[in-house]
Amino acid sequence: MTNNDIFKKLRVALQLRDDEIVDILQLVDFRISKAELGAFFRAEDHPNYMECGDQILRNFLNGLVIHLRGTKENPKNPKEVLAKKKEESKLKMTGDKSAKTDKKASSDKRPTKKFAPKKTDKPSLGKIKFNNGKKKKD
Repeated sequence: MTNNDIFKKLRVALQLRDDEIVDILQLVDFRISKAELGAFFRAEDHPNYMECGDQILRNFLNGLVIHLRGTKENPKNPKEVLAKKKEESKLKMTGDKSAKTDKKASSDKRPTKKFAPKKTDKPSLGKIKFNNGKKKKD
């Protein structure tokens, strides 16, 4: 079993998205982009496949410990963290709109303006005739 397989299985088991994995890696001061992360989850025969090194997997596991357990100064209960994650995924699956965390509240949104063409008695273009590039016959 390769590091890539372990990484994939942890991602599926914990229902982690790419941005959440990036955040977990940042907990241990390890920076990685989503594109680099996506290369680890590709098929082995894909041209952009990249093998996951020991350092990346080690940093992910250390970050995962901090994510689930917290730090010494601010400990967390791992069961509560996983239960919260499970609850969020259930709300997302049922389509509950309150589960979405928008930066702006719905009251902050401006109503969309609908523009209707003004009715006029005169045609807007007057008496213009278009020949569409055709030459006139005299």
